Amino acid sequence: MKTIIMTALSTLLGLTSLAASATEFQPFQTYTRPALPLNGEWKIIVDPYENGYYNYRYEPFDQMDNPPRSAYFRDAKPRHSGELIEYDFDASESLTVPGDWNTQKEKLYYYEGSIWYRKLFNAPATEGKQRTFLHFGAANYRADVYLNGEKLGHHVGGFTPFYFETTGKLKPQGNSLVVKVDNKRQRDGVPTLNTDWWNYGGITRSVRLLVTPEVFVRDYKIQLNDHKTGELSGYAVVDGAGAGREVRLTLPQLNIDVRATTNAEGVATFSARAVGAQLWSPDSPRMYQVIVRTGNDRLDDEVGLRTIEAEGKQLLLNGKPIFLRGISLHEEYAVDGGGRVTSVEEARKQLQWARDLNANFVRLAHYPHNEHIVRLADQLGVMLWSEIPVYWTINWDSEETYQNAQAQLEEMIGRDKNRASIIIWSLANETPVSEARNRFLTRLADRARSLDSSRLISAAMEKHYDPENPERAIVEDPLAELMDIVSFNQYIGWYDGLHEKAERVTWHIPYDKPVFISEFGAGAKQGLQGDSNTLWTEAYQAELYRKTLAMLDKIDGFVGTSPWILADFRSPRRTLPGVQDDFNRKGLLSETGVRKEAFGVLREYYRQRALERVTVEKAEQSE
Repeated sequence: MKTIIMTALSTLLGLTSLAASATEFQPFQTYTRPALPLNGEWKIIVDPYENGYYNYRYEPFDQMDNPPRSAYFRDAKPRHSGELIEYDFDASESLTVPGDWNTQKEKLYYYEGSIWYRKLFNAPATEGKQRTFLHFGAANYRADVYLNGEKLGHHVGGFTPFYFETTGKLKPQGNSLVVKVDNKRQRDGVPTLNTDWWNYGGITRSVRLLVTPEVFVRDYKIQLNDHKTGELSGYAVVDGAGAGREVRLTLPQLNIDVRATTNAEGVATFSARAVGAQLWSPDSPRMYQVIVRTGNDRLDDEVGLRTIEAEGKQLLLNGKPIFLRGISLHEEYAVDGGGRVTSVEEARKQLQWARDLNANFVRLAHYPHNEHIVRLADQLGVMLWSEIPVYWTINWDSEETYQNAQAQLEEMIGRDKNRASIIIWSLANETPVSEARNRFLTRLADRARSLDSSRLISAAMEKHYDPENPERAIVEDPLAELMDIVSFNQYIGWYDGLHEKAERVTWHIPYDKPVFISEFGAGAKQGLQGDSNTLWTEAYQAELYRKTLAMLDKIDGFVGTSPWILADFRSPRRTLPGVQDDFNRKGLLSETGVRKEAFGVLREYYRQRALERVTVEKAEQSE
């Protein structure tokens, strides 16, 4: 085996020692690590008045020096017949974790408020100076976490991971893990009060207890810098180490074996050359084993190697033009009456639907989706757009709101920076132009690029019309100057006239950048028949797709689209009886996975697009 010996090159900015609280998040790569799953049945107490958190003076129990046993996180039992304890987890009902509460119990369907979860578990055996961590894939929206009556910390944000160190805090048996989850919408929250999806509450992703050595690999990154030379660079973050700790990174199938030493912050940097590597693409999603070692710790993973860049009006994957045959997707699987996607099988089904559409790209709207789907996309060759929920009417003037958005951005990138499938980080969706908004999103764009320069940055903007020509659509937004791709949503034929208008509209997009249409669409009730001029029919939706796709093909620099949306999804905004019934009906599939007529229209369009690319590539090879 060819061995490449390297040393640490420089300090990696922005990385510090492991945070004690989830509010000071540092990335922790856990997906492939062995762990004790804490999923399954959890006891719950529904607490709309937050009686278990505040006393009658509205003082939080967990901020008291000696919290009373009436606080739910104490998980107390009366010690004698005269002690008043007004709760009992053991006698309470249960919910399944991971999962939203809305679709598990009818009474919680519309519930927005607090629910207390409790799980009893025994600690795994540990040896010597081994450490333990509680890791949550996500909980929506605020989670306060307590172990054996002691508060570990809290996390804000419903779609990104968080964790707490529990070393020295576990008992051999009978540990009580209590989590208060609150999904009330907040004016200063991210997202804010106003959205267009269901506010699923609960511990919606897996909970796991990890055991690590005292010194272990917490994080790493590998990226391909040059698809021609195979130049790689990356780093590893070793928790519990200072300067001089040896770290070894290997990609066995590429005969790469790199050694480096950590700096004072526990960071070791690497460079190498992947000679003969097969680049990752939708046609050939080649994955390579990665092993990162230090001492007696080993982190195993798989990565794809690819480059993505915007050059003028072209989008280049591995140096070659690519058209994004996309579709938008919510993290919802309602086939059997469910809500949030919770399993690998459900995530795989969603991606299979997209592949049946001849799609090579999925826009994960409007928040980071579960880690299952991004890892499956790596394996299946589906490119992704991943977004944070900076949506509509965010409070642009609030520093607290900005810090919340930045934290969610950091957590999204921290988790998924090694996923070849993700080619675009998105910062926002349909946000109204203002100076405050521009400052807010400029800061986010700068932060995103400081964390990851290997992907493109975008946001879903909006169009407007020329005041002197109501059929001349214009995309002109200060945000576009900051973006690598000009992406925008438009609903000509639905919220903007009827579908025949698409035949007359012309476009003015004054940027020398690729143009991506992140949303278009129309509502249709699956099975509702009628002529193509009648709203809500499958025929109307299909005709809108035909006319819209023909219109988009005329846009200079058009590199793809992700129509809205793959499947019907729940939204409290959608109340029309007999048609919507709490569902946004713009899906190409019903909520149960039945195809509508427009599915076939887009599928055929993408088939033709794929054939055109193959024809071009064959012509280039024959030259």
